[in-house]
Amino acid sequence: MMTDDCGLELKFTRLGDEVCVTDGTVIAGYASLFGVTDQGGDVVLPGAYGAGLKRLSARGGSVKMLWQHDPAQPIGVWDEIREDERGLWVKGRLLPEIERAREAAALIGAGAIDGLSIGYRTVAAEKNAKGQRLLAELELWEVSVVTFPMLAQARVGAKGDAPEVTELRELAAALADAARMLADR
Repeated sequence: MMTDDCGLELKFTRLGDEVCVTDGTVIAGYASLFGVTDQGGDVVLPGAYGAGLKRLSARGGSVKMLWQHDPAQPIGVWDEIREDERGLWVKGRLLPEIERAREAAALIGAGAIDGLSIGYRTVAAEKNAKGQRLLAELELWEVSVVTFPMLAQARVGAKGDAPEVTELRELAAALADAARMLADR
């Protein structure tokens, strides 16, 4: 987890084949998972986004889609953001009129970029006995396409991958999971 001078915190996520780009512009998947400890020791609790998203919607605001958390590089729009039992699901469009968005689509498709990251402000959190920060309420500001995710056990895939590329990614993810499990023993 990182913070900036304005209190914005950043949390990176890589999530399996659940994040994908279709039709060259539509991106959809989970930007955050509930109950999973990230590399910063944080755990997002179910329902953490609901109140903040309602407040944002009530004032006519929107969660921004950025490239690498750079506010000077919006690359698209999030058309749908919702919580479900698993986490925070997002669906939006990379804008092909934006050069960086075209690059993002190509990099995701090639597997060079495989992460999403949320930019947020913590409204309510507490520490548990393990020292983990349990994030109960968050004010979501942006969801970025990023290179380095903080939720290490997951990854992003793109629809349209050749089967052999998908198989190699699945194998790499399985090996990384196994190595982490052995290191935790």
